[in-house]
Amino acid sequence: MSTTVFRRRIATGATLSVIAVSTLFGTATAEAAISSCALSSLPSQAGDTVDLIHSDGPFPYPSNDGVVFSNREGLLPSESSGYYHEYTVPTPGSSNRGTRRIVTGGTPVNEPPHYYYTGDHYESFCEITGAD
Repeated sequence: MSTTVFRRRIATGATLSVIAVSTLFGTATAEAAISSCALSSLPSQAGDTVDLIHSDGPFPYPSNDGVVFSNREGLLPSESSGYYHEYTVPTPGSSNRGTRRIVTGGTPVNEPPHYYYTGDHYESFCEITGAD
């Protein structure tokens, strides 16, 4: 067997192995990793924030609320720049914005098709149901 034929067989075998492993174990995507959560199960301030989003404010942190969320963590589905916007979910007793946010996706901005909640400052998200 020539060296070229041997190399092709090795490359083909390696490719088939990768395909087999991907098929058996699947590949993780941001979309698949996001669980859903009912708006009613979240802190009441999350519902207040959704109401403010629907009415275009006024927001408690006007220089921070409604700004573009870049999804640098890559936990939300990949979308074009400007697709996501973030809003503060106030934490009672906190002297700052705290860690709770709602991130919306899509347009119109005051009635977006997707709402995500994070209670740990973008370390995890759930997709909110019942926000529309």
